[in-house]
Amino acid sequence: MSKDETSKYTILLKDGKAWQFVLPIEVKSVITRPSPGLTLKGPGFYEISGLAWSGKGRIRQVEVSADGGKSWAPAALQDPVLPKAVTRFRAAWQWNGGPAVLQSRATDESGMVQPSRSQFMAERGTRGVYHYNAIASWRIDEKGEASNVYA
Repeated sequence: MSKDETSKYTILLKDGKAWQFVLPIEVKSVITRPSPGLTLKGPGFYEISGLAWSGKGRIRQVEVSADGGKSWAPAALQDPVLPKAVTRFRAAWQWNGGPAVLQSRATDESGMVQPSRSQFMAERGTRGVYHYNAIASWRIDEKGEASNVYA
């Protein structure tokens, strides 16, 4: 019942109830390239790559989107794919030089699918930062610069 366990590792639900001492890590992925701080040099072929993990077992699949989640394509998982371990993924992407919103979505072997930001917020509200596993979005502008955006 220390300060950190009760204030940070507690999930507050929208109905006012709380899950205390939550330690399992839910399914999550994040694109590491391209990402903020890495500028694309112009239209052309790029590789989207990143990391996925889950405290419930192996990563079964990762999908990537370049249009803010309107469409999804499978990413290749890099071996070894081990239970409760970080898994690398990658996918080919042809950037046309216009604005894009990159996202990744992981599914683990238990069937848990990484939620969208709106799904996460509907279930847990805005207070779940320590167990935030919603889809992260990188906006790519016309200059090839990436920035965080809520999609």
